[in-house]
Amino acid sequence: MSKQTFLHGALILVLAGLITRVLGFINRIVVARVMGAEGVGLYMMALPTLILAITITQFGLPVAISKRVSEAEAVGDEKKIKRILIVSLAVTGSLSILFTIGLFVLSPVVAHYFLTDSRAIYPLMAVTPIIPITAVSAVVRGYFQGRQNMKPQAISQVIEQVVRIGGVIVLTKLLFPYGVQYAAAGAMAAVVLGEFVSLIYMVKQFNTHKRFNIRKSWSQHWNKAKTTLNELMTIALPTTGSRFIGSLTYFFEPILVAQSLAIAGIAVAESTKLYGELTGYILPLLFLPTFLTHALSIALVPSISEAGAKGKNDIIHYRIMQSIRLSLASGGVITIVFMIFPALILKTIYNTDDAAFMFQFMAPFFLLHYIQTPLQASLQALDLAKPAMWNTLIGAIIKFIVLFSLSSQPEFGIHGVAIAMVVGIVVVTFLHLGVLIKQKVIVFPFILFFRFTMIVSITGVVGFAWKHHWLDPGKPLSQLLVMGSTLTVLYFGLLFAFKLLNKDEWKMIPWHKILPKK
Repeated sequence: MSKQTFLHGALILVLAGLITRVLGFINRIVVARVMGAEGVGLYMMALPTLILAITITQFGLPVAISKRVSEAEAVGDEKKIKRILIVSLAVTGSLSILFTIGLFVLSPVVAHYFLTDSRAIYPLMAVTPIIPITAVSAVVRGYFQGRQNMKPQAISQVIEQVVRIGGVIVLTKLLFPYGVQYAAAGAMAAVVLGEFVSLIYMVKQFNTHKRFNIRKSWSQHWNKAKTTLNELMTIALPTTGSRFIGSLTYFFEPILVAQSLAIAGIAVAESTKLYGELTGYILPLLFLPTFLTHALSIALVPSISEAGAKGKNDIIHYRIMQSIRLSLASGGVITIVFMIFPALILKTIYNTDDAAFMFQFMAPFFLLHYIQTPLQASLQALDLAKPAMWNTLIGAIIKFIVLFSLSSQPEFGIHGVAIAMVVGIVVVTFLHLGVLIKQKVIVFPFILFFRFTMIVSITGVVGFAWKHHWLDPGKPLSQLLVMGSTLTVLYFGLLFAFKLLNKDEWKMIPWHKILPKK
């Protein structure tokens, strides 16, 4: 099996993430243009139910499988790897059958009483078959991550998006004449089709690269199944808990925001508009660099797990600090651009700059969010998933307290929601850092943060001065591109000068394996 280094695997996932982001954006455009706002509404109504069902079905196993497979491979225990797969397939298979039947039976109730639109039953029922597909896919994906072979997962993501777009174009146009609800069901069916084709590719790659026959001698592995299950659950349960807390926070947040703004005396229509600007305009932009940090996190779990199994604590420390450096480096330059040109960016993309102040205020704090994901992955890889879950819960509680306290006051309003989001990010990130420091895995990176602050400050000062003396309101977009490109060059030069990036890391990436030959 082709095993990649930490940076090689992360870069493969970064490229795949970038491609799938672009394809996903195209998919949203196709869905919106074919089905219209009403069809998109029905589609989006069914989506949270699907995500919740998949989250519970996967049970946090991809991360757990990745860690345990990596540990077993480090000591050459192929029998344990096979046992991990058998137990994982048994768990996800059972849960997927249960939730598939449950969703199919309860779809009318969910559509009519919870989603308040009985037409949502069609997309709900159309997407039901995806549950067992994603269950198996999660196990295979975790296996490849544990083997530190990121190519199958990366390629499968691209395949899934391509098939989904093709399915959306064909099925929605084919079914739209019968009603918008059938078009929404067709869009969901395209999601299922994409996942299915992606799974076929993943299984084919698994059969090509596996070092054992998974269908042979199952009974021999059930003797130690309980031990293996316990090892998986120590990571899977807290991981699922963290995601479940995130899902509940996502569910209750708009409810609490609406109630708080109502207390502040803001009309319903206005509060909906303000919340839409925050969550629909600002947050998608601030989350742009997360596909980079997500890729680092996926590659980080097996790398740390392998080092831990071999007792190489120095490598664990280096990998965590490396992921923090690279996460900050990847998010820094876009944060600077957001802070210098908030109104111009919002006006160019959304044709409004009403939320420019919130955008500029939140941007620097999201740098902590960019390192939060790798920190959480590090905790999971070190069997500290339970503290990570409690940190997430504490952050959510504090966020809601701040949100209600501030946004219910007229002088804060929607700005109180923005402050609460920022507080939640700061609390969880520093709690994650605190756990790693308390466990003596790392020490607080004062020098790293100081160097990064200097880089951002120098680039920011140059950018603000340049904007003040040179920006022409008559042609802002072209000048934004020129200034943004120039600041990016300056920023990366400073990254190397202050040693947040180094030439050795650049040379470690096997470009000849990634880039096409001329």
